Amino acid sequence: MTDRCVLVLLDRPGWAPPGVDAQAWRRALAEDVVDLLAPLAEVDVALAATAADRPLAEDIRWPTTPVYEVTAARPVAALTAVARAGYRQAAVLPADLPDLPALLIGKLFRALSDRAVAAAPRLPDRADLAALASRLPVPEWLVTADPALTGTDQAGLRAAGRTVPDAPPHGDVAACPGWHRLRGPADLTRLDESLEGWEATRALLATGSVR
Repeated sequence: MTDRCVLVLLDRPGWAPPGVDAQAWRRALAEDVVDLLAPLAEVDVALAATAADRPLAEDIRWPTTPVYEVTAARPVAALTAVARAGYRQAAVLPADLPDLPALLIGKLFRALSDRAVAAAPRLPDRADLAALASRLPVPEWLVTADPALTGTDQAGLRAAGRTVPDAPPHGDVAACPGWHRLRGPADLTRLDESLEGWEATRALLATGSVR
């Protein structure tokens, strides 16, 4: 066990390509995210899932990948679960960025060397988060704010913190490089064919004329 954990949060995708089964799409995305993270060195990889999504988590996890059951598919719930397991830092990713470059994970944790929280935006519009990382135990202001990965941007995260009594200064949330998520038709064009990985998503897209 290291002191760092990366969690894949099994929240539900907001969209699936026309003609592609929504459950198969969800599984492919999540499977690819788990597969890209599992070989990483110096971090542990885990899944966070509600009881309803536990079967999916068990189906796509690697043999050594633990599953943390949470009452809600939200980052703070996942971070709190791994804090109880003894980790000192953790990052939470949504299950809809199958071609994420692994080097961005390292940048999240490096940002925690001098900040309590780090956030990466969803590109290109930055309307959501592509990742949220935190020192553990989870700062009280972040627990109170309880942000979601979808519908929260970096500015909103900082603003939420400022509404909490004894919240940290504006600069306590580090801004990290972002990445795209697959949340709509335009996002398919951002998949990088030259990047290794995302085999399950690639195979599912190849079965139809969705690109």
